[in-house]
Amino acid sequence: MSARLEAEHLYKVFGRRPSEAVERLRDGADREELRTDGTTAAVIDASFTVDPGQIFVVMGLSGSGKSTLLRMLNGLLEPTEGNVRFDGQDLTALGDRELREVRARKISMVFQHFALFPHRSVLENAAYGLAVQGVPKAERMKRATEALELCGLAGWEKSWPDELSGGMQQRVGLARALATDADLLLMDESFSALDPLIRRDMQDQLLQLQQTLKKTIVFITHDLNEAMRLGDRIAVMRDGRIVQNGTAEDILVRPANDYVASFIQDVDRSRVLTASAVMDTDVRGDEADCGCTSACETATPDTPFTELCAMSARSTHPVAVLDDSRRLVGVVPSRRLIGFLADGQAIPAPRAGDDKAEAVARA
Repeated sequence: MSARLEAEHLYKVFGRRPSEAVERLRDGADREELRTDGTTAAVIDASFTVDPGQIFVVMGLSGSGKSTLLRMLNGLLEPTEGNVRFDGQDLTALGDRELREVRARKISMVFQHFALFPHRSVLENAAYGLAVQGVPKAERMKRATEALELCGLAGWEKSWPDELSGGMQQRVGLARALATDADLLLMDESFSALDPLIRRDMQDQLLQLQQTLKKTIVFITHDLNEAMRLGDRIAVMRDGRIVQNGTAEDILVRPANDYVASFIQDVDRSRVLTASAVMDTDVRGDEADCGCTSACETATPDTPFTELCAMSARSTHPVAVLDDSRRLVGVVPSRRLIGFLADGQAIPAPRAGDDKAEAVARA
């Protein structure tokens, strides 16, 4: 069973007098002020919680601090200030030996560049983490074989890494992480070295595996579309700080600032948004209260945007959004679908007397 991960006010400062630098940051100093002293604030006051079974994506440009943050989560880097807790255990309070034990049994990492041993077979690579744990050979080979099968590599156990494509090599890296049965997976730009089609296949693979395994996953990426596709929640980083933390819909519909808004302007909203994000919630009540005929199309709050567009095209009425009890929780006029496709925001309500606008609103 996966466990909760908590990061509390994490700072990582490289350079002279790091603790003093943290105090300056708390007093309002910015990152650039510290650079004049030869000090780099890589992560500044990062706090978040990853619930069990959740994929938490951290995204940002190069130098935003996302990879440094990831390495503090498993103790590869010691925080200058702050705490990391996993499964109720304060990892920042552990010694080196205890941290190695946690990394061997509770936390697995999937790297960007595969990190496979060229002189070991695919099966031996997948079993490596179990060998580090001291698992007997017969058991580790069995578990590694099962992990490879989960990752679509059954039949490749005796192959060598250089006989595999890039995507297949990354699947071996994922199988190695899964074989240890660790509750927490840390994935650092794990798919970014792959060609676009293979990268999408790996995203599909991860989502399929997650439906069954329900691991707690922290996934690092610089690709917003990948973040939107994978993340149950997404943290956007800039200059060492988390500037927004929310669902994909939160970030698309309610960007926290101009920086986030500039990031999302080219995102295909139709792949992310659902009825709950685009519906007009002013109308509520029983199913019969939606104000349309029995021919009215109905959706749920989770209905994908593309399906809403198809429903809207079939009807002259707004799509009625009903909850599990068949209660009306909102309506989606076609004008709102057009508005969200255009710029992520609803078109304003028509002005009285504006015949053209009123005609659009009724569509």
